[in-house]
Amino acid sequence: MAAGARGGPGGVGLRTADGCQRRPAVAIAFWRNAIATALLAPAAAVTRRHELTGLDRRQLTVLVVAATALAAHFATWTLALKLTSVASATALVCLTVGWVVLISRLRGEPVAGMVVAGLGIAFAGVLVISGVDTTVSAEAITGDLLAFAGGFFAAVYTIAGGEARRWLSTTAYTACCYGLCAVLLLVVCVVGRQDLWGYSAESWLGLLAVTGCAQLLGHSVFNHLLAVMSPTVVSLVILLEVPGAALLAAAFLGQSPPLGVYGGLVLILAGLVVVVAKRRAGDELVATPVD
Repeated sequence: MAAGARGGPGGVGLRTADGCQRRPAVAIAFWRNAIATALLAPAAAVTRRHELTGLDRRQLTVLVVAATALAAHFATWTLALKLTSVASATALVCLTVGWVVLISRLRGEPVAGMVVAGLGIAFAGVLVISGVDTTVSAEAITGDLLAFAGGFFAAVYTIAGGEARRWLSTTAYTACCYGLCAVLLLVVCVVGRQDLWGYSAESWLGLLAVTGCAQLLGHSVFNHLLAVMSPTVVSLVILLEVPGAALLAAAFLGQSPPLGVYGGLVLILAGLVVVVAKRRAGDELVATPVD
């Protein structure tokens, strides 16, 4: 399944002016980051200049890590959707929350047993919704490995973002992170010879919609939450995208989801409740500008 056919990071399939259907997935990721940066950068430059000019070497390094991980997540995820089933790719990329816990533990941060149990319950919900892909082929295995890597990169992006949000506001952080990510994806597009323009007006409108919904109202909201929640909880909340997409398809596209979607939603919510209820007092709060 091509990336443009689903609502993942590729978001939309683009059609060139001559009517030929194309789905330059990484190019779409570039444009949504570039457009978001163009919208956010002026506000950041005017209202958050003191934050941007006061960054030291370590802080700049964290920003580069976050942007690089985000670019790698987009590249691996969109390619995975071309090689394996959407169900398999979705389930594997949702291992982000598991990666977050593992990386946090390797960094010496304690992880309560009940938190791990809650994550297991939530991921069981993802499997109920997406199903288990039993396709065995070299192409599918490659796609699964890319989706697995995409989940890891998303975890690094989330953890680095949580660190950056300790000293940067949402506006400053997203403007910098999206801008750096756009530059990296542009390099990938040039090397991979992906079409960056020549799209139809309909395709550009679709791209603007993806930028507004998935980038500004998706990634930016989660980056905002990193000021008051741990990366573990934020990555767990992201799992709600899975049943959310199914329910939206039912509401707007008439694609009635199977009963398993509702059961999976209950499991994800139950896992989220367990994790949030067991977090230690003060773990989710940090001294940071929340705007």
